[in-house]
Amino acid sequence: MSNKPVEIVQTCCTAGAYKAALPLPNLLTRSFMAGLFIAVGAALATVCGTGIATPGLKSLIAGSVFPVGLIAIVLTGMELFTGDCMLMPVAVLNKRTTWARILFVWVFVYIGNFVGSIFWAYLMSVGPLCKGGGALLTPAGENAKLIAEAKVLPYIAEGAAGWWSAFMKGIACNLLVNVAILLAFSSKSMIGKFFGIWFPIMAFVSSGFEHSVANMYFIPAGIFMGANITWAQFAIWNLAPVTLGNIVGGMVFVGFVYYLVFKKEMPKEA
Repeated sequence: MSNKPVEIVQTCCTAGAYKAALPLPNLLTRSFMAGLFIAVGAALATVCGTGIATPGLKSLIAGSVFPVGLIAIVLTGMELFTGDCMLMPVAVLNKRTTWARILFVWVFVYIGNFVGSIFWAYLMSVGPLCKGGGALLTPAGENAKLIAEAKVLPYIAEGAAGWWSAFMKGIACNLLVNVAILLAFSSKSMIGKFFGIWFPIMAFVSSGFEHSVANMYFIPAGIFMGANITWAQFAIWNLAPVTLGNIVGGMVFVGFVYYLVFKKEMPKEA
């Protein structure tokens, strides 16, 4: 059983309004858990991709396991910044919340996601990424370093073109992430939601696009492992452009597009 496209958009409006009304302690708790879940998927992608020499196969395997994070978030009702970039603006267009409330929620969900991701990055850095909790890295730890450096250093080397590339990858990423959320909303069964989420997320990871919350794990984990990156470089050359790209990809290319396409089909009370 599946919902009609217009029903999916109605569900987005309802979900966005619900999220906008959550009290701050609830938002922070949910966003911490969402950041942690995304980090679990990112850590799994790091471990499972270790030792694979063929780039395409490595990307496919990493993409195949990464979706566990968003599956857990959607099915258990946690708060992810990149999903809120689509759901809450749709609720504004439907006159069920305000832009001021959106900015408030975005800021604190972003903070909660960051804390949850950093927590899991630290847990991995003293666990599976090193041997016995010491300075000697496991192969997965070495891979974590390489992933972090690959997400920052090439952008620095290219200057403005690199910053623009990270921004565009952020747009593409969150377009696919929010298509995954729409597909999850389309299904009335757990297995349908699972596969609806899995394919678009696998596509964005395998394609090499950039997700701000995932990078809150990938890059700090690499820094903890000794990657040649500073926190300032992480913030300026990856997190900033990717976050902006994620906002545009989710809000404009999915939220605005789908609301405007189905606006006239929605019942007045929606």
